[in-house]
Amino acid sequence: MSYLQALRVFVRVHELGSITAGGRDLRLTPAVASKRIKELEAHLGVRLFNRTTRKLTPTEIGRDFYDHARRVIDALEEAEAIVAGLSGQPRGTIRVSLPLRLGRSLLAPLTRRFAQDYPEIHVTLRMTDRRVDILEDQLDMAFLLGNVPLSSLKQRKIADAPRVLAASPDYLARRGAPTSPDDLKAHDCLLLRYPRSPEYFWVLEGPDGPLRLDLRGRLDCDCADVLIDWACEGAGIINRPRLELAEELESGRLVEVLADTPPEPAVLACLYPHRRQQDPKIRLFADFMIQHSKAAMREAAR
Repeated sequence: MSYLQALRVFVRVHELGSITAGGRDLRLTPAVASKRIKELEAHLGVRLFNRTTRKLTPTEIGRDFYDHARRVIDALEEAEAIVAGLSGQPRGTIRVSLPLRLGRSLLAPLTRRFAQDYPEIHVTLRMTDRRVDILEDQLDMAFLLGNVPLSSLKQRKIADAPRVLAASPDYLARRGAPTSPDDLKAHDCLLLRYPRSPEYFWVLEGPDGPLRLDLRGRLDCDCADVLIDWACEGAGIINRPRLELAEELESGRLVEVLADTPPEPAVLACLYPHRRQQDPKIRLFADFMIQHSKAAMREAAR
């Protein structure tokens, strides 16, 4: 048995709650991942997980062992990063979270370019419009588009992303275009919502300062792409960064409303734990993505 590989499998299975998911994350089949867990349990002489046909839960010993195993893996990865940096050949795995629409159109293609330039670095992307917990989800980095929260994480701002309110011509013909921010309260507003979502209200830039509006709509979703599709189909008014709606606005499928009182701009930012900023591959990836995404956003704004 490779004790180190078994330890890595145990850690990821514990974090993801599934042998299949943990094995997939490490590019192992469920059978191999299960075998590594059983080998580790045999080596330690204890049961690390309770298994049923529907659920996998860590035992009390498994929970305690995870804390120590996670520290071992973190220390090993840090040591590997230092050696890679000294050798001038950064290598290893980077786990990154991206927002769906901007991730697919801009950040994911940049990630592929990075991988071509640095073949010794493996990048795993997680695409979601939900706010992630970098530490809990064991991510190395997250790109956020929205209001960047105050936290203990290292934050690097990439650019402001002006927002726009928009709706389809069909919706505006049926419901009328709002002429003031208060009119939005009588409209169907499409919200990006999920448990603990920050978007339970919109903040517009009024002549006398920010205007906070608590709004309601008959439809909400945790995926921006779905909201944009709904808006184009006439379901309501959407509040998204202008760069996400560029094609829809240019084609006329969506029309901007309340241009004189737009929403407060979103921020595109990169966040990662402070302990990771000394890792050469993390610094390299962050610098590459920030430099090229800034250039792409400047070009798109022309």
